[in-house]
Amino acid sequence: MPRSRELRLNTFQMAAPSHNWAGLWRHPRDNQVHYQRLRYWTEMAQIAERGLLDSIFIADVFGIYDVYDGKRDAALSAGAQAPQSDPVLAVSAMALVTSHIGFGITSNLSYDHPFSFARRFSTLDHLTDGRVGWNIVTGYLDSGARGMGLTSSREHDERYDAADDYMTALYKLWEGSWEDGAVLRDKKAGVFVDPAKVHAVHHEGPYYKVDGAALAEPSPQRTPVLYQAGTSTRGLAFAGRHAEAVFLNGPTPEIAARSVRALRAAAVDAGRDPYDVLSLLGATVIVAPTGAEARALRDEYLSYIHHQGQLALVSGWTGVDLARLSLDDALPFAKTNAIRSTLENLTVKASAPARVRDLLEFSPAGARAPVFVGSPVEVADQIEAWVEASDIDGFNLVRTVMPESLEAIVDLLIPELQSRGRFKTAYGEGSLRAKLFPQGDALLNARHPGAAWRRRG
Repeated sequence: MPRSRELRLNTFQMAAPSHNWAGLWRHPRDNQVHYQRLRYWTEMAQIAERGLLDSIFIADVFGIYDVYDGKRDAALSAGAQAPQSDPVLAVSAMALVTSHIGFGITSNLSYDHPFSFARRFSTLDHLTDGRVGWNIVTGYLDSGARGMGLTSSREHDERYDAADDYMTALYKLWEGSWEDGAVLRDKKAGVFVDPAKVHAVHHEGPYYKVDGAALAEPSPQRTPVLYQAGTSTRGLAFAGRHAEAVFLNGPTPEIAARSVRALRAAAVDAGRDPYDVLSLLGATVIVAPTGAEARALRDEYLSYIHHQGQLALVSGWTGVDLARLSLDDALPFAKTNAIRSTLENLTVKASAPARVRDLLEFSPAGARAPVFVGSPVEVADQIEAWVEASDIDGFNLVRTVMPESLEAIVDLLIPELQSRGRFKTAYGEGSLRAKLFPQGDALLNARHPGAAWRRRG
């Protein structure tokens, strides 16, 4: 049964001119065209922290969407997640101008070795005082694979097999290579590190090999908070074992509820508590002082959606070339190598398959998730209804027009949720993990498989 608990809310961003809604950078009040400037990120981080949001969740995709019409032209013309910047590099600047908000960073493991990756995220965890999370992705765009000299991405389920091996190597590096107390910083004795407390990792996996000690000293969290996205059968098994928070999509409460139940069951199957894993649902929020103003904003925003760019995004997410369909055609189901759960939600799990034209609207089909539009009271009512129906823990709030959409959430919606006891009125202390799971601490809890690699000394 659903239980009452404090909502987790992230602002969902991307280092690109458009994220989930192609073309909104054209809006006269939008500033997403400045995504490559530090000030965009630092000012946005300060707004988000003013609203006590849990984290800035930064999406990323490695490659350019080229499924639509077999070309990348539509994505590039619309600025649909292209061009794109590395989401990691702005985090240090955002951490410098904030004190509490976390950073969930999407980073593709398929084209990075665990040894170098472990150092990068340990460094970020140090520089943010333990406020970093990693959204584990394996990549699904063949354009990215070709750019890396391969012919295509790994097959869907094999991507997760490789990721399991990758995670084991990382746990050994983050948790087991350096003992607690290895770093002495003893100026008088002239000893910085006790060599006896640093151990080489010898990992011989089916996909990755490591032979060496972790390069970075243990960070405040050792292992960053582990996010994951995807609710295919294989994705859920991976999430149940590794994830601490999972990003879901679901165009109806019933579909979202099935995903949440399956996620909690997967956690139990992996020997964990069902609530060790937070479920975060994507959602588009358009909120204004009155419902009429919010609906007018929705219509205004909608007029800036770039149709071909939006279809290029959905084609990439589903692996289905929508250029071959008319606007009134239903989206067909096919077993593709893209985001399998997205296509299933829009076709076989839906009461009726979405039409192509539905994908161009601020609708559950277009968003692949709920769209909340209205006054603060109306939007809070909608949020509470979804939470009660689905047992969701919180939401990744998709950006629309920036910064006004984020400011409206912070200044209008957050106070309403706080008045209902649904959202915090102050940050807790400690790391991102300690804030998300107040019953724990900065480190992975003992039920997580990564904790088994921790060397106690």
